[in-house]
Amino acid sequence: MEQITKGKRLILFPLPLEGHINPMLQLANLLHSKGFSITIIHTQFNSPNPSIHPHFTFRSIPDGLSETEASPKDIILLFSLFNTECVEPFKLCLSSLLSEEPVACLISDSIFHFTQSVAESFKLPRIVFETGGMTSYAVFTQFPLLREKGYLPVMQDSQLERVVTELPPLRIKDLPVIPKGDPEKYFELCVVIMTKIAASDGVIFNTFRDLEEQGLVTLHKQYPNLLVFPIGPFHKCVPEEASSSISDQSCISWLNTRAPKSVIYVSFGTIAAITEAQFLEIAWGLANSNQPFLWVVRLGLVHGSDWLEQLPSGFLENLNGRGHIVKWAPQKEVLAHPSIGAFWTHNGWNSTLESVCEGVPMICMPCFSDQLVLARYVSKVWKIGLQFENGTERGEIEETIRKLMEEKEGEDIRDRSLKLMEKANVSFKPGGSSYQCLDGLVKHILSFE
Repeated sequence: MEQITKGKRLILFPLPLEGHINPMLQLANLLHSKGFSITIIHTQFNSPNPSIHPHFTFRSIPDGLSETEASPKDIILLFSLFNTECVEPFKLCLSSLLSEEPVACLISDSIFHFTQSVAESFKLPRIVFETGGMTSYAVFTQFPLLREKGYLPVMQDSQLERVVTELPPLRIKDLPVIPKGDPEKYFELCVVIMTKIAASDGVIFNTFRDLEEQGLVTLHKQYPNLLVFPIGPFHKCVPEEASSSISDQSCISWLNTRAPKSVIYVSFGTIAAITEAQFLEIAWGLANSNQPFLWVVRLGLVHGSDWLEQLPSGFLENLNGRGHIVKWAPQKEVLAHPSIGAFWTHNGWNSTLESVCEGVPMICMPCFSDQLVLARYVSKVWKIGLQFENGTERGEIEETIRKLMEEKEGEDIRDRSLKLMEKANVSFKPGGSSYQCLDGLVKHILSFE
């Protein structure tokens, strides 16, 4: 296969947010390992570090965003701006690349919906990379139906616990919305993204069939002609490269001093933000649980706070070393550490998948969009975690941690997590579902000529 792919060039275009760039670069490595040459087109905003990937060609395009606009605080506005400001620069860059050498196809992030019409204008096949899971993606495909049935926009608090009969076990409160965004603009964005994916030459997911068979079935019903390639977990298929994020390695030496499966790892990703009140409840809930914890408090996590100044005086000292707080952690290394007993997560797709791959049970605190769907699936379908249902009050935090770490329910969750981890490990080995899907993807790309 590598002999056939050698010299065939692919152009990849990642959305410039960390949770999108990292898996796209992992995908690039996976395809490079199959013999393809890789060119990455990227925006000036949040651009990747080419020196970490010397085997790829990088081309930068202007994104036209001001400093105020280039912020994930209003994610709907940011995505909309990308889809207007990047059109002409992307066209020019793509035209230049196509004049230099043949290109087999374009692989673009699903959020960049404008790339479908641009690719069509160049008669270039476009495959979409969807950085979320098939489960949440399948829910997005149902948005027109959900609006027709009155579930969207989500408005009435009294109805939030109601089950969405078309998508069990999701309740109205689990639908993938952005609470503070304009619901109309968000709906329109989601519908246009889905429409452009349906018109593409296929969609790639960083997942494996045994985890998301239900999502795959729903997708096939909705889009019977769309080719779907679940070829993950990427980070298990390709060697780990240096990251552009600066992680605090002190957490690994601290973890080395803790008992096996005893530590709660707490991290809410790169975008989620919490209030000062939530921050304090989390701090006291962790302290009162009497369980060791490693907590990532990144800069900007707490509204109106620089870092840890909101913690009560002497908080950490009074824990006698039982708690360790860092600004950023090498997450995959942390989750693989034998001392980790649970992962308190916002349920972004990358974090959820990484937890699944290490057999680590989850405590779910979703913030927005697909995280809401995933938290429900983790707790009620896959049954590999527990979800906070009544906000983050210190008593519920303490009770949830105890249930997961000390009680029979926690043991059962741990057993299911380890079984799912084994399925993940099998998926990317020869004969596994992801291994076979990757071969199918390579053949599909080669068929474009």
